Amino acid sequence: MNFPFGSPLYVMAKPASSACNLACRYCYYLDKAKQYEDTGQRCMTEQLLELFTRQYIEAQTQPYVLFTWHGGEPLLRPLSFYRKALQLQRQYGGGRTIDNCLQTNGTLLNAEWCQFFKAHHFLIGISIDGPEALHDAYRKTRGGGATWRSVMRSIELLQRYGVDWNAMATVNHINADHPAEFYQFFRDIGCQYLQFTPVVEREGGKMADYNVTPQQWGRFTCTVYDEWVCRDVGSIFVQLFDTTLANWMGVAPGVCSLSAMCGHSLAMEYNGDVYSCDHFVFPEFYLGNIRQQSLTEMAYGSKQLQFRQMKTALLPRQCRQCKWLFACHGECPKNRLSHGVNYLCEGYRQFFTHVASDMDFMCEELEAHRAPANIMNRGD
Repeated sequence: MNFPFGSPLYVMAKPASSACNLACRYCYYLDKAKQYEDTGQRCMTEQLLELFTRQYIEAQTQPYVLFTWHGGEPLLRPLSFYRKALQLQRQYGGGRTIDNCLQTNGTLLNAEWCQFFKAHHFLIGISIDGPEALHDAYRKTRGGGATWRSVMRSIELLQRYGVDWNAMATVNHINADHPAEFYQFFRDIGCQYLQFTPVVEREGGKMADYNVTPQQWGRFTCTVYDEWVCRDVGSIFVQLFDTTLANWMGVAPGVCSLSAMCGHSLAMEYNGDVYSCDHFVFPEFYLGNIRQQSLTEMAYGSKQLQFRQMKTALLPRQCRQCKWLFACHGECPKNRLSHGVNYLCEGYRQFFTHVASDMDFMCEELEAHRAPANIMNRGD
């Protein structure tokens, strides 16, 4: 095996493929339907679900297994599909600890779904881009309607039924100009786990007009960090800040984009086709189909090893000589421009410079077996 023993393998399973009841303008996965437009109904069958469950558990190198259900919109599959998934997990689990997480746009949730998620300890990721006007700017129904109120009703349902959830926000050309309002919104609705992802997409070979700019990304991350560090360290967990601290400590972060290597998280389509990454569902990154090859063979094979090594091997000189290389590792390869430098480089440089002294302090606290939250009591 080419992965270090004990490294987790994740497969982002897409039981409804790219099918979705929304048409968010910046969605990078909607156009994947074109790759499967001649295949008829695009839903994972129970036969394929069983094959995937068995192979996925067999491919793990440690006793913990996390199933990740993604889309499109995974709630387009009925509740019975996920009941069957749990049955198969018990059947093939072999004593392993198995958890499930599911990412949804939050418009199809109801009490029955929430009761099921609570009973079976699902972690639910809800896509929401901030306050109403900021969210509705790009997250539309297929008819062009607003979605924020529907998503907020779903968050209230999750909270009412005690379901664990986190917010998954994109940072785009509009909401990037309102970082304080953005962060305060999530604080006000009781969000404890916040992940925000910069939108960097291409349209017609050019950078899309809805992308966050590098300058916006720098201002946004610095402002949100300042809001967070003064009062919320240890009570609200922001993925970017946790990942940055991990890199400062020299330990592996939990996010592939800021890791030294990627390729531990594959993507599997509804029909068993497996790709190197959710952002690289293109023919050149096709690894095979689980009906012909096992997940173990594909995940640990030479083609995926080459994909993993690509992140470091293709770093330009500017990155290799950068003082912040340890903190970003060139970020996600999908965001690199034609000359190899990451589109968001300027913004990340601003952010790392801004947080450097705080990260040093929190590292010292951790090394002394004290809480990083002590930074909130530090006098400058």
